[in-house]
Amino acid sequence: MPKISVIMGIYNTKSKDYLEKSLNSILKQTYTDFELIICDDGSTNECIRWVKEICSDDKRVKLLKNEVNRGLAYTLNYCLSAANGEYIARMDDDDESRIDRFEKQLSYLEKNTDVGLVSCNIKLFNDSGVFGEKKYNENIMKQDFLFNSPIVHPAIMARKKCFDIVGGYCEDKSCIRVEDYDIFMKMFAKKINMKVIQEPIFYYRDDSQTTQRRQQFKYRINETIVRMKNYKILKLYPLGILFVIKPIILGFMPNWLLTKIKKK
Repeated sequence: MPKISVIMGIYNTKSKDYLEKSLNSILKQTYTDFELIICDDGSTNECIRWVKEICSDDKRVKLLKNEVNRGLAYTLNYCLSAANGEYIARMDDDDESRIDRFEKQLSYLEKNTDVGLVSCNIKLFNDSGVFGEKKYNENIMKQDFLFNSPIVHPAIMARKKCFDIVGGYCEDKSCIRVEDYDIFMKMFAKKINMKVIQEPIFYYRDDSQTTQRRQQFKYRINETIVRMKNYKILKLYPLGILFVIKPIILGFMPNWLLTKIKKK
């Protein structure tokens, strides 16, 4: 059995180049005892063929397929059902991992048996290269969930039992685009200890398309619902009331202002 199961959902990946760089950043990790479970979520372009070409000689790769588009939460739950590893690592099809990411994260979890999930600081990049870095608090506190998720979803590694404890990702429509925010708050409510490695061992693609997806108003509504529900569980009220309406307020702002705020 592999030590780590890496789960990735793909859906109409923008380019073979993005996908190849992402997959190679996993397949060439210094730590090699893992399986990579990739689920195609009903894509209509050639991305599944690209995966087969890129990974053709690597027996650690498992391919799954949804006949129709079911969404990221369903897709990741499907991957989890096929996972054999003691640890679960996430990856997205357009991001990149530093070559020693798994080595660093696994070492941290095995040395700190009280920690259930670990993330890391990240480098921000686009087609022009790396343009910034984001740092997060090493020790995750419940107040950290007020403004945004303090954990970068595709950069995590966690004990598989952490997902079992909360029943996996929420597949309800109200969690679309915020399934990560939802599951992390649920994990925290279940007393799962979360940490952030203070080193940028993950490269997060942050371009105009990423920003546009996050800014769609219907997903702002979803975020509000997820905040309302989980803030109650985490006992973040009455302060949380101010932050529940944050996504709606941002949803009415023009893109140029959001981009300016984001840069600051």
